[in-house]
Amino acid sequence: MDDTQIIQMDATQLSKAILSSELTSVKAVAAFIKHIHEVNPIINALVEDRFIEAIEEAKEYDNLLKNGQKRGPLHGVPISIKESLHVTGLKTTGGLEHRQDLIAIEDAAVVKKLKEAGAIIIGKTNTPALCFCQETDNKLYGRTNNPWDISKSAGGSSGGEGALLAVGGAAVGIGSDVGGSIRFPAHFNGVIGFKPGKDQISMDGHFPSIQHDLQARMLTIGPMGKSVQDMRLLYDILSPSNIESQKLKDFKLEILPGNSGYPLSIETVDILNQLEYFLEKSFPTKRIMPPYFKDSALIWQEIMSINGSKLIEDEAYNNDRSGVYSSFLKEKLTQRTSVHPYLSWAIIGAKMFKPSHKRVNEILTIIEQGDGVIETYLDNRLLIFPVYHETALPHGKVFKEIFSIRKTYLQYMPYVAYANVWGLPSLTIPVGESKNGLPISIQIMSKPGNEDAIFRLGRLIEKKYRGFKLAPIPNVD
Repeated sequence: MDDTQIIQMDATQLSKAILSSELTSVKAVAAFIKHIHEVNPIINALVEDRFIEAIEEAKEYDNLLKNGQKRGPLHGVPISIKESLHVTGLKTTGGLEHRQDLIAIEDAAVVKKLKEAGAIIIGKTNTPALCFCQETDNKLYGRTNNPWDISKSAGGSSGGEGALLAVGGAAVGIGSDVGGSIRFPAHFNGVIGFKPGKDQISMDGHFPSIQHDLQARMLTIGPMGKSVQDMRLLYDILSPSNIESQKLKDFKLEILPGNSGYPLSIETVDILNQLEYFLEKSFPTKRIMPPYFKDSALIWQEIMSINGSKLIEDEAYNNDRSGVYSSFLKEKLTQRTSVHPYLSWAIIGAKMFKPSHKRVNEILTIIEQGDGVIETYLDNRLLIFPVYHETALPHGKVFKEIFSIRKTYLQYMPYVAYANVWGLPSLTIPVGESKNGLPISIQIMSKPGNEDAIFRLGRLIEKKYRGFKLAPIPNVD
C-alpha cells in the first residue's frame, strides 16, 4: 500500500488495515507526516506537531499488535485536534500571542477518550483568535487557506481541521461548534462534519470555556473527517450515550425551501431540488420551514453577546491596557497590535448587541417553550438545511457578512444557528460542487436521540452524491 492510498483512507478503513496487519501504524503515521510537510506550508492548517512522539507511539502500537493486544477501535490511527482542546505537552493558545508559552499538563476529556480508543495525535490545527469567528486567522499563527482555492476562506472556527482533512493530512479530526464552527469548515473544504446535540459530549478542557448556561447548550465538540461511518465511530467513542437503532422508513423528511426569503445561491437551490427529487421516491418529503427558524439567528447572536463577551475580552487583552476600541483602531491604522481585528470587532459587536437582563429572561422563556415544541416536532422528522448561502468566499468576506453593524447575520446565520440555539445534532455532507469546483454541503439534523437516523440518511446521501473528495495539493503559482 503506497502513501497516496494511505492518506485517502478514513479512520475506519485505516484501523481495519492496521488491525489486519495489512499496514503498520508506523507506516500510516509516517505517510501522513510526509504529506503534511508537503501541503502545510501552503494551507497553514497544522500549527503545532508532535511528529516524533507520534512515530514512537506508533511503534508501541505495532508491538502491542504483534503480542495480540488491541488498544481500541482507533488502534494506531493518526488524528488531528483543534487547537482549542488541551493535549498534554502541547500549547493551548487560542491564537493569542500572550499564551504562546502555555503548555497543557492534562488532556481534554475528549482527548482522553480518543487516546483510550488507540488514536495517535499528530498535531493541533489552527483556529481564529479565541474561536470567536467563522474565519480562521490570528496574530500568533496567521491565516489558514482553503485547499480548493487558497484565495478562499477555510471557514471557522475549526478551519484548520477542515483544511487539513480536505488534503488528507489526518485520518480524522476533532473540532468544536458554537455557531457553525464545525459546519462552516466542513462545507467550505468539502469534508464530513458532525455537531452533536446539547449535553452529549464533555466540554472539559476546551478553551475558551463557556460564560453562560445558554451558551453551554450551543457549544459542543464533534468529529470531522472523510466519511459518515467515521462520524458515527467517533461519536460512539466520545458520547456516553448509546445510539439506539432506528428505521429510516419511520421518519418524515423536511427540506428547507429554496425560496425561504434568505440568501441562497442558484447552485445550492438546484442541489436542494435534486435532493428532494431523489428522496421523495423513498420517504415522505416536504419543503417547509421548521418552528422557530426565523427567530434563531437573533437568539443566537443575543446569547453570544450575553455579558458583552466580557470573559473573552479579558482573555484577549490580558496583557494589553489599550482596550478593545483603541486596539481595533490602532490595528486598522498600523496592523501592529497583538489582537486580530476579527476578534476586536467581534467583541465590540457583542457589546453593541448585548441583551438586557429583561431580554435574557425573555430568551430563557422562549428557549424553555421552544425546547418542548421542537422536541415533539422532531420526534420522527429529519431536517435538511443548506450550511451557508454560498460556497467558500474570498478571505475576509464571511466575517464582513456575519459581523456587520447592519445586522446582516440575520440573513446569513439562520441555517447554522438553528442547530446551536436548539441544541440539535447536525451532520454536514458535501453533496455537490460549484462551477468553480468548490464544495457545496447540506446538513441533516434532528433532536438528540435520533442520531442513528441522521447517520443512516447521511450514508444514503453520501453514497448517492459527492461525499468527501481529496483536495489536490494547491497550486501557489
